[in-house]
Amino acid sequence: MKKIREFDFSKARRVTPEETEFFRRAIENTFGIKRPPRGRPFKHPAKKYKDIHIKIHPDALKWAKSEAGRRGIGYQTVINEVLLDKAA
Repeated sequence: MKKIREFDFSKARRVTPEETEFFRRAIENTFGIKRPPRGRPFKHPAKKYKDIHIKIHPDALKWAKSEAGRRGIGYQTVINEVLLDKAA
């Protein structure tokens, strides 16, 4: 049997949004897990964020990234939460 090196995309079709939603619900029902939404998370318009550059100790950054991975959020969010907690 001859091996196919590349897939012929001319014969492929696009998945409709309805099919995507059907697949998402099927995964949630079958495995009992909620799929996270895709894209950038919504930020409250009243809370403006400022872009800054800071230097952080490598151990602190390592902790923030590992904590973020454990919680499934971004490491900058973890740093923001710690700073806001200490400032309050």
